[in-house]
Amino acid sequence: MNLNTQKPNGPLIGITLDSEDASDQGYSKFPWYALRENYASVVVKAGGVPVILPHELSLIGSYLDVLDGLIITGGNFDVDPASYGAQSTHNTVTLKSERTQFETDITRGALELDIPILGICGGQQLLNIVLGGTLIQHIPDEIAEPLTHEQPNPRDEPGHVVTISRNTLLFDIVDTEEMNVNSAHHQAVKAVSGLAIVNAQTSDGVIEGIEAPRQKFCLGVQWHPEFEIDPGDGRIFAAFIDAAR
Repeated sequence: MNLNTQKPNGPLIGITLDSEDASDQGYSKFPWYALRENYASVVVKAGGVPVILPHELSLIGSYLDVLDGLIITGGNFDVDPASYGAQSTHNTVTLKSERTQFETDITRGALELDIPILGICGGQQLLNIVLGGTLIQHIPDEIAEPLTHEQPNPRDEPGHVVTISRNTLLFDIVDTEEMNVNSAHHQAVKAVSGLAIVNAQTSDGVIEGIEAPRQKFCLGVQWHPEFEIDPGDGRIFAAFIDAAR
């Protein structure tokens, strides 16, 4: 067997995994990790080498020693509101504590080392919390006449338009003031800290993008650009991979 033992010629991009408990009715009777294929394929398309990241807290330092970039993925769960100072928890909130602890710790480490970060959907929300911001726990309870942020149509189709703010990293990347994006979330960024700025919103005022200007590349988007619905989505990954080189 001839194996290619050459080092990869693209940056190593860590991608966080979803996790599920064992279930007699689910995918497996044993705990399992999951990652939608397009998270990895879009990294490859942009010139990166995807590396999956099991939730091993003891390995975070080792991961960060070799990674050139970090993608914090989304998932069908929420971050504990206590982590951003909320005094109560909405009845729609569901938690994955082990995943959240791992993603929080590796994100903090990546920020300290100024490793490029891309937060996607729930990953943007977690990034905002690590940067010192807060979340809306349930959009319909806090936003008057909200758009449908949990779109009924397939996720590989657009759900609404976002407006991109000029003089931001995101605008420089996508080079447009509007993008058609998908939408699959009931929570959103509520407030950012002094370490971050808002770069995208919807017409109902929901924050759809943040970035940390002091970092080499630290961007969060509320939609899923890995579906490449809008031309700007591919540009986001191209810019992220370029920053990780």
